[in-house]
Amino acid sequence: MSYKQQVANALHTALEQLGAADFSPQKVAEMLETPPNPQLGDLAFPCFQLAKTLRKAPPQIASELAGLVESRYLDKVEAVGPYVNCFLNRSLVTAEVIRTIAEQGPAYGSRNIGEGRNVPIDLSSPNIAKPFSMGHLRSTVIGNAIANILEKHGYRPVRINHLGDWGTQFGKLIVAYKLWGDEEKVKQEPIKELLALYVKFHEEAEKDPSLEEKGREWFKRLEDGDEEARKLWQWFRDESLKEFMKIYELLGVSFDSTHGEAFYNDKMDRVIRLLEEKNLLVESNGALVVNLDEYDMPPCLIKKSDGATLYATRDLAAALYRHETYDFAKALYVVGNEQRLHFQQIFRVLEKMGYEWAKEMYHIPFGMMLKDGKKMSTRKGQVVLLEEVLAQAITDVAKVIEEKNPTLANKEEVARQVGVGAVIFHDLKNYRLNDINFSWEEMLTFEGETGPYVQYTHARACSLLRKGGYQPGSPAFDLDAGALDSAEAWSVVTLLTAFPEVLDRAREQFDPSQVGKYVIDLAQAFNKYYANVRILAEDDRIKMSRLALVAAVVTVLREGLRLLGLAAPEEM
Repeated sequence: MSYKQQVANALHTALEQLGAADFSPQKVAEMLETPPNPQLGDLAFPCFQLAKTLRKAPPQIASELAGLVESRYLDKVEAVGPYVNCFLNRSLVTAEVIRTIAEQGPAYGSRNIGEGRNVPIDLSSPNIAKPFSMGHLRSTVIGNAIANILEKHGYRPVRINHLGDWGTQFGKLIVAYKLWGDEEKVKQEPIKELLALYVKFHEEAEKDPSLEEKGREWFKRLEDGDEEARKLWQWFRDESLKEFMKIYELLGVSFDSTHGEAFYNDKMDRVIRLLEEKNLLVESNGALVVNLDEYDMPPCLIKKSDGATLYATRDLAAALYRHETYDFAKALYVVGNEQRLHFQQIFRVLEKMGYEWAKEMYHIPFGMMLKDGKKMSTRKGQVVLLEEVLAQAITDVAKVIEEKNPTLANKEEVARQVGVGAVIFHDLKNYRLNDINFSWEEMLTFEGETGPYVQYTHARACSLLRKGGYQPGSPAFDLDAGALDSAEAWSVVTLLTAFPEVLDRAREQFDPSQVGKYVIDLAQAFNKYYANVRILAEDDRIKMSRLALVAAVVTVLREGLRLLGLAAPEEM
């Protein structure tokens, strides 16, 4: 139980004595604030909402309440105007949090809310035969971090890469390959060569419109199971996936399923049949739709007038398949903000079909990755390739290591961890709905709010533990209270106590930036502690007490970085 909750329980007991029992411990905890000035205490309880219940002025309530609050975790409680200011017992809290982190290690902040239940997460989902751009990074790293956070809280995430591997573009690609393709070139550089063929098709089709018709014909053959078409499509898919896997390996992301759009081709007729049985399909201009007037939404298009099924039909089939396969607690779709209406329609259609579990399906939208303030576009050549960005980031970090620490062991490994970490963190420190402007300078600096800054802080803390001869399991239990009574140490301790609460918010809001901002705050507080307190003191007991705090910081920083998908090098 967090110290905030302990204080909330003590306040709740005091409120019961005043006659305000309807303010539950949970509600009290939600009302607690952190005072802007540490001299006003560690937590403050505002009494405005109590005025109506107790028929007294808030300052009077605060004065009476302050005299009734008792907890071994509190040093002092005082009323200041309409607030009850609570001062934590610093030596007790410091000793307990250091002991807890030492005992639990990386499990600190874990909870078993999910009880092992499945949560399929639709993430990444690039298009086959097209480059993996910086635009795809967002879905990949946000989805992966959410999966890690859910796993920390007892869920079993099922990472699904719903590949864009179907559609008319494959008919066009087959035509282009048959006309101009070279098998060896495709094998050497699959994505680059297939994209070049796709672009050439569009250039030639402007001069010869009959190519468009040939593209449609070949896609029809593909849909009908033509052997040559299927063979070429499978080859394009396999080669593309091999290339994508190199990027996923660098990012440290793996998948439980790579069932793409094509996987659901034979599962869509069932959806149409179920909708017909439930009398939900309506004809509209020759097409079949599900009306969603009661939700103030446009109708959901299920089948076009030419008989072709759509994304909605496919996503409904995928939802049914995932529920039947995984019996999920929740199902998440980490897909761009522009698809908001599409997913709202899918979820409402499933509800109209009578599926209660549709209420546990969530679209996790995110903003765009911009370049020079503009949306990236493959057609306009404004795309930034993720593979190139990762390679450049690793090269840049390798140069810094060569300058600053040429004797570092595992230089290549550390350059990879820091370079890739910089790219991931540049995304995840931002709230997911915000657009992000791609910036080399901001991403790779070792100062400020960056991945390298947090990783460097972790490495610096590890270096202190080595220099001080601190061993895991060293006396975190025989702390010298005086050794840790500085304002800088207390700032670190209060942040360490907040970690489980931060993880709760990140899970509830599907928001990895809560963890991103937290590790920055912890790194900054630690660096202030490092700059102002002599950690490797001559007195052995004082030194070991201070190093016990450093060890707790190392554990939490490493775990925070892991949840975001970053490595935590011990030397840099």
